[in-house]
Amino acid sequence: MIALVLLGLVSAAVYKVLVNNQRVYLAQTQTIDLQQNIRAAAAILPAEFRELDAADGDIKGMGPDSLRIRAMRQLAFVCATPALGGGLGQIVLAVRTTPIYGNRQTFKQGDSILVYWEGNPTSRNDDQWLPAQLQKDPDPGFCADSNVATHPAYLLTLQPTWINNPTLNRAGAISNGAPVRGFDKVAYRSYQAADGNWYLGQRNPAQGGTIQPVVGPLIGANGVTFTYYDSVGTVTADSSQVAQIQIVLRARTVAPIRGPNGVQAYKVDSIVTRVALRNNPRCGPGSMPPRPCG
Repeated sequence: MIALVLLGLVSAAVYKVLVNNQRVYLAQTQTIDLQQNIRAAAAILPAEFRELDAADGDIKGMGPDSLRIRAMRQLAFVCATPALGGGLGQIVLAVRTTPIYGNRQTFKQGDSILVYWEGNPTSRNDDQWLPAQLQKDPDPGFCADSNVATHPAYLLTLQPTWINNPTLNRAGAISNGAPVRGFDKVAYRSYQAADGNWYLGQRNPAQGGTIQPVVGPLIGANGVTFTYYDSVGTVTADSSQVAQIQIVLRARTVAPIRGPNGVQAYKVDSIVTRVALRNNPRCGPGSMPPRPCG
């Protein structure tokens, strides 16, 4: 009987230690997952929003819990000055195959791009980005910008009458070395998934894709908040005047955590960060705030 009593006491003590260790382990695991979620948001969203230029129309729609943008996905460079200044026919741009930066190292039919329009090279007052769309998959070609070697190029065929403005369609307006940026239209918003949890999701409306979770679960419908500021720090509702975006994210653990008192509750954490957009032309109509050149 004494041995059984002692065995029972030892077993109860060991069981209590094991249960406490399991509780601590689960709590730590849930906390680590929560912190990883917060870190992901702090890395993904600022990197995405920092690429935006509100003055050039990169913000397509904005609300307190949603944001639609032109998300930059590629960067390439023109390697042959395109033939402009004639009729308003179809234009073909030659861009280097290397280097190309971004999530894809090529282009395809239907891609949306922005082409840097230099205009008058002696002035920054008229510089702008012109949107275009590829009419077919790129043809192979070569860059005629080197006397030493020939470099492979992609020949990008743009939609007919792309520059349908005679003031834009003039010789030399798009120069050799001009950057070409590929973009997707992307929407970020909070939403409630089928499991009942709230997430910050991403969706490509142009491709008709379903929304996919980026960060979560959140604490609820108010788990993410966007606030928009102009160049002097005043809250603005004008998408063309946005200079900074403040992100407030409130996330929680996937499952409740049992505390030392035995009560189960979700652990909550939050992050507040403000991102400065790249509205950085030194002068001209795109500068924030607008200032003259010269």
